Amino acid sequence: MYAITGITGKVGGAVARTLLAAGQPVRAVVRDAAKARMWEERGCEIVTANMDDAAALHAAFADAQGVFILPPPEFDPAPGFAEAREVIDAVSAALRSARPAKVVCLSTIGAQATELNLLTQRTLMEQALADLPVPTAFLRPGWFMENAAWDVAPARDTGVIASFLQPLDKAVPMVATADVGRIAAQLLMQNWNGLRVVELEGPRRVTPIDIAQTLSRILGREVAAQAVPRDTWETLFRSQGMKHPMPRMRMLDGFNEGWIDFESAGSDVLKGDVELETVLRELVSQAG
Repeated sequence: MYAITGITGKVGGAVARTLLAAGQPVRAVVRDAAKARMWEERGCEIVTANMDDAAALHAAFADAQGVFILPPPEFDPAPGFAEAREVIDAVSAALRSARPAKVVCLSTIGAQATELNLLTQRTLMEQALADLPVPTAFLRPGWFMENAAWDVAPARDTGVIASFLQPLDKAVPMVATADVGRIAAQLLMQNWNGLRVVELEGPRRVTPIDIAQTLSRILGREVAAQAVPRDTWETLFRSQGMKHPMPRMRMLDGFNEGWIDFESAGSDVLKGDVELETVLRELVSQAG
């Protein structure tokens, strides 16, 4: 039995679908059983547990052949990452007591960075789980292509998408969530000893200009990317309701300045199969 957290999201759902297609049993670890009804109908065992509840997580992970950890993202973390630390403590305690056969944890590109930023939450998770007494793999994907969902409406309505990734012709490691879930499931079905770090990107790197040009083809109208000036970010993010915008700003700086990147040499980074256009077409279809 493979215990999957985050199964109601894109990545967790892709993990579960890959395992089920391979004939493997899946235990869906969810906060609300009602939201997992479709997975129950597909033959998954349903277990409820909050990600900050060590006792409930222990029960969910017990006797598992493998566990997939998808830490819930905190997009506006308070100083010190208290919310993330609660989850990290609970997950770590549950895994150490339940001792599943193996663990695959979703991390991120740049988890090795030493400067505080939004992705530091994943750095802290890696540090807490690095010495687990079971085989453990950290999957570090690039920037999710699905983040372009925010670009579909402005591209369609105004022909302009705002980019915080700069300069506009700088190629960024991006990957589709379908590839992330597929690789995570494949890792769960493998055997290894000790700690692994697996870095993953899509078939080719992507610039903001690429996103605009691809949306232009899909929508049948001219679309241009426009850089959002760095000195406007804090005011803009606060106007959108953020209380602590600096971690997000430093994450974006990390991509733009190059200190958020893969730790491995290029030839050691896995390549996914899903192209940018495939993802953007799906996002446009979902937007109606």
